[in-house]
Amino acid sequence: MKGGKSKAKADTKLGVRKKATESKKAKKAAKDPNKPKRPPSAFFVFMEEFRKTYKEKHPGNKSVAVVGKAGGDKWKQLTDDEKAPYQAKAEKRKAEYQKNMDAYNKKLAGGDADDDESDKSKSEVHDDDEDDDGSEEEDDD
Repeated sequence: MKGGKSKAKADTKLGVRKKATESKKAKKAAKDPNKPKRPPSAFFVFMEEFRKTYKEKHPGNKSVAVVGKAGGDKWKQLTDDEKAPYQAKAEKRKAEYQKNMDAYNKKLAGGDADDDESDKSKSEVHDDDEDDDGSEEEDDD
């Protein structure tokens, strides 16, 4: 008997979890494909170059994990002076991203506001046209 009760509780918990994951999927689908991608950090800028050199030295290695681990170890060994060019590239990409995001946000704000205002103005114009006919006033008299 105890097993049956716990199974019923487990089923209700699973139902709640399924609903939660479905709502998360719906949120993910709402992303705008025109939104600029976030810029890579200095480490990822370093990894772009490191992957090329690592694959030249180890052409038979197809494991992504091994390349990532070797890149992480190499990054930890670098001094601040050696990391500086990668950090400069990352800052440059970040500034470019910020400029693109500002333009994107202006486009969104401008595009949505124009659409809303035009819809409102159209509906107001139609409402005014109905009132100007005077059909309601004539019915009252």
